[in-house]
Amino acid sequence: DVQLVESGGGSVQAGGSLRLSCVASGFTSSTYCMAWFRQAPGKEREKVARIENDGRTWHDDSVKGRFTISRDNAKNTQHLQMNSLKPEDSATYYCAAAQMTFCSGGYSFWRVHAYWGLGTQVTVS
Repeated sequence: DVQLVESGGGSVQAGGSLRLSCVASGFTSSTYCMAWFRQAPGKEREKVARIENDGRTWHDDSVKGRFTISRDNAKNTQHLQMNSLKPEDSATYYCAAAQMTFCSGGYSFWRVHAYWGLGTQVTVS
């Protein structure tokens, strides 16, 4: 069975750091585009960062310079290093994997075509 399992969320003060991890199983994650999305209460789910199968990355402007996405294909794992956290970063963070065709697409594509984790809560006060 396909599984994506997130970990590393928690509560932190503004300016602090967290490192999210996502372990993939049940598919060859190394060939997939991996991404992190987040969803705050009452808001739409939004893509925060993505990493292509060749290692190229993209980060949303709201997190650029503060968050860094990475992947370790040997361990079927991706990470999101989050520094200089702000209260507006508070949300449930979701790990997702999709075929490269959908990599640059928005949530409307990923919602239908991606594998998803259950999410991990990040609270910044």
